[in-house]
Amino acid sequence: MKLGVAGLLPAWPEINLAACRRVRAAGFCGAQWFFPRPLEVEWKEVRRVQSAFAEAGLEICQVNGAYEALVNPNEALRALGVQELSALVRLGGFLKTPSVYVRPGGMNPRGHWWPHPDNHTSATFDRLVDSLKQVCRIAEVDGVTLAIEGHVLSPLDSARRVRDLLDAVASPALKFNVDPVNFIGSVADAHDTRRVLNELFDFLGTDTVVAHAKDVGLGETLVLHIDEVPLGTGNLDYALFLRRFEQACPTGYILIEHLPDEEIPLARVALLTAAKHAGIKIINTAEQAA
Repeated sequence: MKLGVAGLLPAWPEINLAACRRVRAAGFCGAQWFFPRPLEVEWKEVRRVQSAFAEAGLEICQVNGAYEALVNPNEALRALGVQELSALVRLGGFLKTPSVYVRPGGMNPRGHWWPHPDNHTSATFDRLVDSLKQVCRIAEVDGVTLAIEGHVLSPLDSARRVRDLLDAVASPALKFNVDPVNFIGSVADAHDTRRVLNELFDFLGTDTVVAHAKDVGLGETLVLHIDEVPLGTGNLDYALFLRRFEQACPTGYILIEHLPDEEIPLARVALLTAAKHAGIKIINTAEQAA
């Protein structure tokens, strides 16, 4: 597997050769490229940044971006979300990135990953299926892989639910972005993450194309708080995670994410140390990948 990062780069209009070289020098093969307004990109700028990545020997390992929730019950807004994600698909096809990241969205107006009781209804799930069928038709034509992520607070709240989605959409373009921390939803699972890890790969290993790396712990407060914590400081069984991902997707990317830039080097060391102990080789320089 190859090591990538969601971070270290500036906002995309400011990405240049020096910025790409810094990510490369930090020991990463690839970086995620985020587009805040995918319908408003200037293709001249896209080509400029693409050239900077290439000259630095840094792969664009995943395209990500902002878009309206794919489950919005307002049909006009949901259609906008489909249009915006489709624009990201076209960017991914042009850039030949290994995957385009997909979030399932949610019903809470505060954001895609916020809780709402209607996130888990059949009507919400059906809207997600319909939206993704529309986007997948474009992805199939452009040869783009969509990598959808789930979360216990989202419409995709379990490995079983993600499996149901992949089967319902039934497109070769739709695959899975595994992020085990997102599926830790109980005290028992936070203390021992093996059940969740094995369930994710048992249900979805054959469709897994990319991984996101972070860590999980229980907050020491008077009520339940399952916290995302810096990689290497929590309870996620990284030996099991890396072995299962290596079996499922030996040439795929694992991306460190959700950290301020100054904490990414420590997370990288923790990940490489865990991989060494697990007997897994992670490619973390462009020379190794060549």
